[in-house]
Amino acid sequence: MAKAELHFTDINVTVTVPAGTRVIEISDRLNSGIIYGCREGDCGTCLMKVVEGMENLTEPSALETKILKEHFAGKDTRLACQAQVLGDVAVRPA
Repeated sequence: MAKAELHFTDINVTVTVPAGTRVIEISDRLNSGIIYGCREGDCGTCLMKVVEGMENLTEPSALETKILKEHFAGKDTRLACQAQVLGDVAVRPA
């Protein structure tokens, strides 16, 4: 299985993950500053800035695109619960 490096700049930690892993799965385990309120019904709280490697994330779904627009997110912003790692990427909380 393909692997990728996922770097969290806010805590300066890099981990190797299987391709297809959602960023939120790892940020939650590492206690990164990327927070989320999905379990409480607060969609859009897991906004993250992609510092490097945007091309190494899956394309945003229609739902993610809608949520990003509702939050006036910039082009370097994604939802950690939706973005899947395909190659090396560096992220931080938005």
